[in-house]
Amino acid sequence: MKKRAITTQPVSHQQERTARTHRTEQVGVVILGGDFQALGVLRSLARHNVPVYLLDKGLCISRFSRYVRRFAKCPDAGEEDLLLKFLLDLAQTEDLRGWTIYPNDDETVRFLARHKEQLEEYYRITTPSWETVRFACEKKLTYELAEKCGIPTPKTLYPRSVTELEQLEIEFPVIIKPSIKEPFYSKTGKKAIRIDSKRELINEYTRVVQLAGSGEIMVQELIPGGTENLFSVGSLYKNGELLAGVVAWRLRQHPMDFGHATTYAETVEIPELEELASRILEAMNYYGLSEVEFMRDPRDGQYKLIEINPRPWGWHTLALGAGVDLPYLLYRDMLGEEVKQNGTSVRQAKWIRLITDTPTVVTALLKGQLRFADYFNSLKGKKQFAVFSITDPMPFVVELFMLPYLWKRRGF
Repeated sequence: MKKRAITTQPVSHQQERTARTHRTEQVGVVILGGDFQALGVLRSLARHNVPVYLLDKGLCISRFSRYVRRFAKCPDAGEEDLLLKFLLDLAQTEDLRGWTIYPNDDETVRFLARHKEQLEEYYRITTPSWETVRFACEKKLTYELAEKCGIPTPKTLYPRSVTELEQLEIEFPVIIKPSIKEPFYSKTGKKAIRIDSKRELINEYTRVVQLAGSGEIMVQELIPGGTENLFSVGSLYKNGELLAGVVAWRLRQHPMDFGHATTYAETVEIPELEELASRILEAMNYYGLSEVEFMRDPRDGQYKLIEINPRPWGWHTLALGAGVDLPYLLYRDMLGEEVKQNGTSVRQAKWIRLITDTPTVVTALLKGQLRFADYFNSLKGKKQFAVFSITDPMPFVVELFMLPYLWKRRGF
């Protein structure tokens, strides 16, 4: 992905006001959520001496980083009124007026988008408004917009009942997954469920509806090939342009079929994916960091849009390994400062989350899904670790001790 020097302007009148107020002092960042994605943001900003205030509803690994200046427990993003009051009070009592807020998961994105106007009286909000973000949070809207933009997507059906499901002509295998992540994910512990027959489809659909409600359960064709065909564009996007970013080939995830999260990724150059990602983000009128995920369909060679994450995503520090410091570039842009990058292409880099990649590799080797030679080769070259760091070791140490808790809460 090409990198260029760009002079940017504040994205709102509120940011313009706060920028003038705080030019003489270092403006800090509030990170909402402390999982490993947040740790990457935290370390990126700390290298540039940006003060960070970390907030989380409970136990998290990022609070043990040497770079955290302040930490506080906050209400859950699901308790929107409580969290809103907490943040507004915090801005006044801790003198955080003009600080920038970074989200860390889908729930905090939804919260920030819905309360953006109120929060911008005190903070700079990196999340776009709900009118924009909903096209990423609701996959049915994502696919409808992609169709208008001429972007390929997997064939997807939206049955409203078992009766309607029984009447559909479907080629198997397929997957069932939600248009909106919750409560499907928390109730089933899966992002998607593979289905190989009509009877299995009816049984699983009935079970899922009983667990998570009817909602908007989608039936989608299963693109063959697994992670060998899984790619993403991670970028900083503004005014119709990918200002900076990388394309990642996400070769391993946990579990390997429909992973909760990527465990290994490496940079690749696929200009077609950059163009497709830019096209959908422009149609959304998007601003900020995002991951746009695609699957390459080996049956027709098309890259098909799967989903959009409108926030820092799991493997975002791969970009840092490739020489693209996305969290800091967003920080500078939010302050209305010049965004500069040197060079014309990114370095080759690899990204690993050791705590989940190790069991994923062992399982894949035993099942014949991965050759040892391929795994060995994946460890060669420049690597960026999700959590492990010699200069900031405690988050990784704590994560090892937290394994039972993490497994119970998220399945990994």
